[in-house]
Amino acid sequence: MVALSQSSAAGVLALLFDPEPLLKQYALKSLNSLVPQFWAEISEHIALIESLYESEELPQEAHDQAALLASKVYYYLGEYDEALSFALGAGSAFEADSRSPGNEEYVETVVSKAIDRYIQSRTAEQAGDGKVDPRLQGIIEGIFRRCIEDGEYRQAIGIALESRRLDVIKHIYEQTHDTSLLSYAMEAVLDTAFPLAYRDQVLKFLFPLFPAPTSDAKSPHVYSLTRILVTLNSPEMTINFLTSLVPGQKLLAYQFAFDLVEGGGQDFLEAIRKDLPEGNEESKPIYDQLRKILRGQESIKLYLEFLKRNNKVDMLILKNTKDALEPRSSIYHTALTLQNAFMHAGTTSDVFLRENLEWLALANNWSKFSAAAAIGVIHKGHFQESMNILGPYLPAQGAESSTGSSAYSEGGALYALGLVNAGCGSGQEVENYLRNLLKNAASEVVQHGAALGLGVAGMGGKSAEAYDDLKQTLFTDSAVAGEAAGYAMGLIMLGTADATSAEEMLTYARETQHEKIIRGLAIGLALIFYGRQEEADDMVKLLMAEKDPILRYGGVYTLALAYAGTSNNAAVRQLLHVAVSDTSDDVRRAAVTSLAFLLFKNPAQVPRMVQLLSESYNPHVRCGATLALGIACAGTGLQDAVDILEPMTRDSVDFVRQGALIALGMILVEQSEASSPSLASTRALYAKIVSDKHDDPMARFGAALGQGLIDAGGRNVTISLQSRAGSRNTSAIVGMVLFCQFWYWYPLAHCACLAFEPTGIIGLDENLKAPKFEFISNAKPSLFAYPSPTKPPKKETVTKVATAVLSTTAKAKAREKRKAAAEGETVATDEKKDGDVEMKSGEPSTTRNEDVSPISLAEGTSTPKSRKSEPSFEKLSNFSRVTPAQLAYITFPPENRYQPVRVVSTRPPPGPSKNPKSASAAALAAERYAGGGGILIMADTRPGEKTEYIEFETQPAAPAAGAPPAAQNPPATAAGRHIALDENAPEADPPESFEYPFDNDT
Repeated sequence: MVALSQSSAAGVLALLFDPEPLLKQYALKSLNSLVPQFWAEISEHIALIESLYESEELPQEAHDQAALLASKVYYYLGEYDEALSFALGAGSAFEADSRSPGNEEYVETVVSKAIDRYIQSRTAEQAGDGKVDPRLQGIIEGIFRRCIEDGEYRQAIGIALESRRLDVIKHIYEQTHDTSLLSYAMEAVLDTAFPLAYRDQVLKFLFPLFPAPTSDAKSPHVYSLTRILVTLNSPEMTINFLTSLVPGQKLLAYQFAFDLVEGGGQDFLEAIRKDLPEGNEESKPIYDQLRKILRGQESIKLYLEFLKRNNKVDMLILKNTKDALEPRSSIYHTALTLQNAFMHAGTTSDVFLRENLEWLALANNWSKFSAAAAIGVIHKGHFQESMNILGPYLPAQGAESSTGSSAYSEGGALYALGLVNAGCGSGQEVENYLRNLLKNAASEVVQHGAALGLGVAGMGGKSAEAYDDLKQTLFTDSAVAGEAAGYAMGLIMLGTADATSAEEMLTYARETQHEKIIRGLAIGLALIFYGRQEEADDMVKLLMAEKDPILRYGGVYTLALAYAGTSNNAAVRQLLHVAVSDTSDDVRRAAVTSLAFLLFKNPAQVPRMVQLLSESYNPHVRCGATLALGIACAGTGLQDAVDILEPMTRDSVDFVRQGALIALGMILVEQSEASSPSLASTRALYAKIVSDKHDDPMARFGAALGQGLIDAGGRNVTISLQSRAGSRNTSAIVGMVLFCQFWYWYPLAHCACLAFEPTGIIGLDENLKAPKFEFISNAKPSLFAYPSPTKPPKKETVTKVATAVLSTTAKAKAREKRKAAAEGETVATDEKKDGDVEMKSGEPSTTRNEDVSPISLAEGTSTPKSRKSEPSFEKLSNFSRVTPAQLAYITFPPENRYQPVRVVSTRPPPGPSKNPKSASAAALAAERYAGGGGILIMADTRPGEKTEYIEFETQPAAPAAGAPPAAQNPPATAAGRHIALDENAPEADPPESFEYPFDNDT
């Protein structure tokens, strides 16, 4: 017999009016199962159901059923808060009902509402305002229990963090002893926008829970420990941690010191150095080594040596660009200057400048300023020799030079001095020198260079004296010097959120008439609030309400820098709103670009977010979208980003094309032809646009910069806004913000070099010397190979066109010969004429169905057979380039003498991939940051054996004797020994023989 389906709940509802309590109880129980079908009908009696819930004549079970029924009705009516209130009153009935099928959606909604309300109540309780409802507490405890029983630990940790229940995190860890859960909690609190005070409280709570690291265990949580110490910026906590490792784990202490240098600010490192204990007889040498490492200069020397040793710049690309771009045009001269600076950044190789002195001499005014500043980018990190290298260009002692044109080279050299010493911890001497020049210089161009140099060299130093000197320069109201002073004031007070400085800068920005000064101060204000999250909200509100679009432009960057790397939803929403609603194109462009600074830890999200903006009718918004993709996805080779940018290289507006070409260079830096299918076509596109004299100057400028970025740092650096441990890379973020200002002021483009991160494995032993050793990369060499060098065009020789001889003709002639021989006649044989080519049917043709792929060309093969024979691994030596995606493939065989004291990569080794092209994309999806690599301290497993060390090429040179007077024209002196650094260095080997393409001489 088939059960009849119910068509109405009227019969059951009638029982609610019955005076008998048992019938009412039965009706409430029955209605609970009918709500999904008849909620509209039941809702008409909601007042009666509520009165039954409050009635005293019914038993407790009926009360609970009435509350559950009311909760479900309110849920279907969309009144979720009411639904939650009654669910809390339902007690055990809600708990029991949550397990019955068909109620999943209702239970999920009520639970999520309960969690939200619990989080609000806990936050209020922490602030001393009210108490949590015990019924709500009961529901949440039940959720925690269920999550832990089901093994959903991460879900429980997420709720615990939001609701400030740190005891739950501790309970979970004590139960599981899984350090990856603590790392997850740390990432969650750092990469989402929790208030700063609570963030620090959580980190201080998590830090002691991590087990003490040992070099034998090689546990990946060492990265988490480094990140916590860098974020908390607490010298006391860091010193306690380092002293706990001495002397037992001294190698690990050295490793932590190198990792702290990479992420920590100068003032933080200085405080640790000052307060580190002297130690006893055994530990004193260890503490001395730690102080030496924490100065930061050891790391810089090692990376400088790495970049110099592995320099793979393709000089032919530079030569072709130089030949194609008209040097007398200021924009083209600057483009080539920047391209050369980026390509040779940190390599100390100025061959191109020395070989092209005539080109260099054509620089005028601000082009000359940029050309002199480029020397600082090329020698970035060579702080020991900075005064010798730049000596010929710096202003003479006592006063600046009298000639007007050399003021530009002097100003550029001062800016270069700042770039060389950026983040070197050698700032004090250089800062004093720049401050004196800033005060004494009469030329605003020299002041401009000195202010920019002082800002970059003293970044985050919080020096009150430098700030006051810059303020005096600002108050002269010179547009050129004032703009640089505005940027530099922000750089000096980076991340301090200093109210007095901010107030002074904002007041002056409102009073001055110079747009340049307003812009410098607007970005300076943004830098002051770097990383301050909610502390910057008032300033953002103030700036976004300004009438002056330049101050609103500063407001956009203030918001982006305050929440840098947090992916804060409210900040993203506000930027997107500004991007589509502001009346100023500049502000809209800046708002879209700024998304990159919020989202760079989740690069895969950015293409989806800017997809629609990249198709906007407004070219400024499209241009902003290109830079957002470039900065956020830099170095990832992310194909989704490339797919959006490639059509934009054909945009109808020149500056959109420029942005797209620059962004492609950033994304494809350090990619190989095997890992990124777009690499070869992008390089070809750059060459085509640069050589096309009819193309827009802005697009050609963008292509030249793209060529520089894609081969940055001798093809040995990536562009990364986060450190290897995953914390924010402050100098890189600041460098990219200043690079974005090239739209208004080309010399600021040099600051992109602050974001260049050398990618190599540099192994050191306990004496901080580099021993010779090998390790293995378990990937095909072609996957992470350097791009093949550009081949010069072959010399064309005029040759006779070969006459084809058909096989049928040959057969006919052979027949005639045989016939004549048979008849005994001697027929004059028709010899093959010169150039006749016989076409044989057996010869394979390469014209059809045998396209040669660019990857096979790159590998020097053209047949599938030889490509299969490529080895599946390669041996690399100390100081080799290892790209971020390659780190996961690196192993140190257990039989090796030298073993690293911490894991090389935070990622487990990847499994065999069917499609090698997807390696970098898979790596990106697997983890948001690469982690690992860099400077590794190696444990010597066979200490008794003799050690071979690597000899360094970059040795300190003797000071240059008698530099020529500064009044000389810099291009003329550039040929001298002041660019070649070491007079006493052994002579280089003669170059290898090659064929010179004479026909291409112009």
